[in-house]
Amino acid sequence: MNPVYSIIVPCYNEEAVIGETHARLSAVLKPMGEPYEIIYVNDGSRDRTAELLKKLAEEDPNVRVIRFARNCGHQIAVSAGLDYASGDAVVIIDADLQDPPELIPEMAKLWK
Repeated sequence: MNPVYSIIVPCYNEEAVIGETHARLSAVLKPMGEPYEIIYVNDGSRDRTAELLKKLAEEDPNVRVIRFARNCGHQIAVSAGLDYASGDAVVIIDADLQDPPELIPEMAKLWK
């Protein structure tokens, strides 16, 4: 089944927050009751971000990971996520949680 929602998360050196980001996104998306995908775009991180994203993808079938060999920048990471997104609605959110994932249901309600 195709996802209704695609969440694109550009990541650059996010090892300190990626676990919390994923936990909060999952806690918001699961109760919405519709298929979703979370597309993490690793933009050439030099810390353990790639390793942590690989583990998330192994554990959660809703996770897709795009991995850049080098840092290409936030906009290119977003563009790559958009290229791979298959949802009817796309949300772009930063991995550092500066925008709260808990707003996604309200945005979805307005979209519908």
